[in-house]
Amino acid sequence: MTNKNENLKVLVAGSTGYLGKHILQELKNRDISFKAIARNPAKLPNLNKDQILEAEVTVPSSLSGICEGFEVMISTVGITRQKNGLTYMDVDYQANKNLLREAYQAGVKKFIYISAINGDKMRQLKIFEAKEAFVDELKNSGMDYTVLRPNGFFSDMGDFLEMAKRGRVYLFGNGQFRLNPIHGADLAEVVVDAISSKEKNITVGGPDVLSQNEIAALALDSWYKDVKITHLPDWTRRLTICLLRTFTSSKTYGPIEFFMTAMAMDNVAPRYGSHRLYNFFQKEVEKQKP
Repeated sequence: MTNKNENLKVLVAGSTGYLGKHILQELKNRDISFKAIARNPAKLPNLNKDQILEAEVTVPSSLSGICEGFEVMISTVGITRQKNGLTYMDVDYQANKNLLREAYQAGVKKFIYISAINGDKMRQLKIFEAKEAFVDELKNSGMDYTVLRPNGFFSDMGDFLEMAKRGRVYLFGNGQFRLNPIHGADLAEVVVDAISSKEKNITVGGPDVLSQNEIAALALDSWYKDVKITHLPDWTRRLTICLLRTFTSSKTYGPIEFFMTAMAMDNVAPRYGSHRLYNFFQKEVEKQKP
């Protein structure tokens, strides 16, 4: 069967990150021609040199002409933990705006951007302030686009595993809020499907909708621990966020603010994929065994 995207040329930014690498693999699986933008090509050892374009997305001059000849731009560019003095606005907003400008000038037909679930409803958080400012730019650009809003990644559930390793998981509130995190490989399928999709906004999560209590129990079981969960009063979560905002910079409190806010609500997205969280936990535990 002929691949209807076989003549496309796709450019991927944020290619060295967790999701970016899965997207590159999915493009390979479908025989779609692509190149990856990378500041450090050594982080993409599985690609040929001619598949990598070396550039720094926060430096506009390094991107000059980089989009020429491409039909689709996929960007996962963003930072969870700030470094090198860069802020969320520097990366999640401005770096993506730099890419958008180059894509527009080069006649790229479509821009696919990955934000996060409920980002449009939580603009007060530092991370989403920047992401959603870029989404606004993208929507007003005149270019065809898709914004994906995935639920948390399996890799984001690492805090549960770390606590479980010590034999007890701590949760804020009663632990009944639900979410359906998604594996990077499953999400990559949705991202690549978006190339030919007419949807402008896609919210997606993994196949299993679980409460925080259930995720904690899975993590403990993965370590062969008894189920021990301590529920902390929700005011301790709110106080922690307040103290962090008052006494630390956004560089420190941004990721914690996001995590603690997200854990105080349901985050359930349309279900997709075949990877199960419990299997992921088991594999991660195996990696850590001596």
